Amino acid sequence: MTTRPSEWTGLAFSVLIVLSGCSGLLGGLQADIGQEDGYSATDSVNVTTSDGLNASEREAVVHRTMARVEVIRGQEFTKDVPVRVISREQYQNESGTFAVRDDPNYTAWNNQVWEARFLVDEPTNANKAVEGVYAGAVLGYYSNGEIVIVSDSKTPRIDSLTLAHELTHALQDQQLSLGEGNFDQTQDAQLAENGLIEGDANSVESRYEERCQNDWSCLPQPERPEQSNRTDFNQGVYTTVIMPYIAGPDFVDALHERGGWSAVNDAYDDIPQSSEQIIHPERYPNDTPVNVTVEDRSNNEWERLDVDPQAETAGEASIYTMFWMNGVIDTQSHYQYNYSHPLSAGWAGDSLVPYQNTAGEQNGYVWKTEWDSPEDASQFSDGYKRLLKQKGAKQTGNTYVIPEKNPYGDAFRVSRQGTTVTIVNAPTVEELDRVHRSSN
Repeated sequence: MTTRPSEWTGLAFSVLIVLSGCSGLLGGLQADIGQEDGYSATDSVNVTTSDGLNASEREAVVHRTMARVEVIRGQEFTKDVPVRVISREQYQNESGTFAVRDDPNYTAWNNQVWEARFLVDEPTNANKAVEGVYAGAVLGYYSNGEIVIVSDSKTPRIDSLTLAHELTHALQDQQLSLGEGNFDQTQDAQLAENGLIEGDANSVESRYEERCQNDWSCLPQPERPEQSNRTDFNQGVYTTVIMPYIAGPDFVDALHERGGWSAVNDAYDDIPQSSEQIIHPERYPNDTPVNVTVEDRSNNEWERLDVDPQAETAGEASIYTMFWMNGVIDTQSHYQYNYSHPLSAGWAGDSLVPYQNTAGEQNGYVWKTEWDSPEDASQFSDGYKRLLKQKGAKQTGNTYVIPEKNPYGDAFRVSRQGTTVTIVNAPTVEELDRVHRSSN
């Protein structure tokens, strides 16, 4: 079953943090798909959920769920998967689970990356904004061979759908050799890879829920936290990072329609390279991103930050989110979690490079984007200029200035040449050429 965007208005996260080897073999595991430690996918379990699950009840629920995930996914668990349940308060008190890199250079760099997309304003620490999204929205996670279910109940309870989702991650780890991931990936590459990984797990979760409604006896579902109307975390960050969970299942289902689970498995050896491929499954695997580089034309007063890599790729999903969150896309007629829109669908590649002046007091960036056609580039350029004007920008030629009283107050130069649109940001108009000398 494909989970459609309209079903995700209260979506929260079930996530994969670090994939690594799981714990030792469980002696009671069966060699048959759909049979785990004496439990089959069709079995009922005698448990009481109102006061949480004791150790024996949890073991029964976990092994039956493992059997069911095997039936859906067509693969066999080979190792035990420890599961524990914690309250959200406990989760939030566990330091470092989703902490963003704590480094001054990276913080300055990351602030510019999110500010460039008008999703985290200048006074706000982008790292804290990202951490805030995960702190309140995570339902569970799989890390280092262990599943942790996060419960919002005073008596922590297992959410069977979250358990099925996280067990899918364990199965991916055991059967598809995901390794520990590439931490030097751009954000768009991370969204693309997560589109496969989380799309796979969400697709299994949806099929699990469908079987519960029609074939299987399942535990009562605990209430999930409502996310869509919350104001205590950044909705722009949330809309960006939730993309793999929403568009990913359709991507996985498209692969499944092409060649069953074998086609999905094969994708782990040919990981999607861009959020564009997740949003538009027909573009996978052949429509790969254009390699975009930004020539350093700064003067001796400005420099790139000391991070590796120095350039970020925003990608189609982030560009869409930028336009939607800032009202350039009509929010009344276009659903927030439908990531396909003409303003961003012609994306071919981009490179966003933050800069800092040598005194370390001011910031800027150069964002070079490539598009499939001059028409696509023009649409993006026009949309971006509308965004600037909505922020109160005054235009002089191709230069725009947002007033300082605005949290995005800065100077911008927007230029288009064929399929290329280049945006330069600096604190003042005079600084624009110092950050990136104009080619004119």
